[in-house]
Amino acid sequence: MMLWFFRIFVIAASPAIVYLQISRTPAGAAIGLAVGLVIVGAEILIEDLNLLTMISAMLGGALGIIMAKLLDYIVFQIGNDALYAAWDKYSLLRYFALGALGAVVAVKKFPEFDQLDKDLAKMGRRRGADMKILDAGSIIDGRIVDVCDTHFLSGSLIVPRFVLHDLQVLADSEDAFKRARGRRGLDILARLQENGEVPVKIMDRDPNAPDTDAKLVRLARDLGAKLVTTDFNLNKAAMLEGVVCLNVNDLSTALKPVVLPGEAMPIFVMKDGKEKDQGVGYLDDGTMVVIEDGRRWIGKRIDIAVTSILQTSAGRMIFGKSRGEKA
Repeated sequence: MMLWFFRIFVIAASPAIVYLQISRTPAGAAIGLAVGLVIVGAEILIEDLNLLTMISAMLGGALGIIMAKLLDYIVFQIGNDALYAAWDKYSLLRYFALGALGAVVAVKKFPEFDQLDKDLAKMGRRRGADMKILDAGSIIDGRIVDVCDTHFLSGSLIVPRFVLHDLQVLADSEDAFKRARGRRGLDILARLQENGEVPVKIMDRDPNAPDTDAKLVRLARDLGAKLVTTDFNLNKAAMLEGVVCLNVNDLSTALKPVVLPGEAMPIFVMKDGKEKDQGVGYLDDGTMVVIEDGRRWIGKRIDIAVTSILQTSAGRMIFGKSRGEKA
C-alpha cells in the first residue's frame, strides 16, 4: 500500500515541480506528468530485477560509453577533418548504441562469471597439486631427503616462513634436545636445496590462524596443495579440512617388506629377549624380530623360519624359530 502512495506522490509531484520552477504552462505540467510516469514505470520494471544484474548493466553501459569515447579519440588523432566531421555527426547514436550494447552484453554474460570463478579455482587447485608444503616435523625427520632423491616426489616443496621461524627458534633454544632438533631441521633444508632434485621455495604467506598447525592446514587448503608431515594429529586435522596429507610414517609402513608365516629369512641376533631363550634382532627398517630359541645365537647371523606376525599400534613384530647359523 505504501508503495502505491509513493507512486501517486511521484506522479502528482513531478508536474507540480515543473510547473512551479520551469514552465507555468499546460505544456510544462504535461512534461512533468510524463517525467513522473517514466519514473514510476522504471520503478515497476526494475522491481523484479536482480541487484547484481542492474549493477552489471550499469557497468557494461559505462564501459560501452568509454569505448565510444576512445574511438572518438582515435578518429581525432587521424587528423582528417572531413572524416572527423562525418564521424562526429553520429556521436549521439554511437554513444547510445555502444552503451546499450555494453549493458546487454554485461547482463547476458554475467551468469558466466560464476563459472569462470569456478574454472579459475580448479586451475589453481591443479597448479597447487604440484606443491607439497613441509611442516617442521617432516623436515626434522629427514627422510624427506631420501624420498626426493628417489624421484618419488614431483612439483615443488614449499616451506612457509613461519615454519622456518619455528626451526630457528628451536635452533636457538637453551634446551640441548630442542637445539639439536632445530639445527638438524635447518641442515636438512640446506641438503634439500643443495640436492636440487625437487625445487624448494620459501613462502612468505602467513594465514591468520591461532597456531602453526592451523596455519599449515589453511595454507594448503587455500593453495590446493598437499601437506607433508609426520604428525598424526595434524594428519587427521588436515583430512577433516579436505586437505590431502602425505604422512612420511604411512609411506614408511607401506614400504616395509612383506613377510609371510613359514618364510625363511636371515637375521642378526643382537640381544636376548624378555622370555627364556629368546633372542632379538632387527630388520633394516627397524622391525623387531623375536627368535624363540635365539639366545644362544647372540652376536651371530642366522636363518629363521617366520612363525607369526603381530601388528600393534607401536609397529610390527615378527616371531620366528632359528634354523641354525647362516653359512
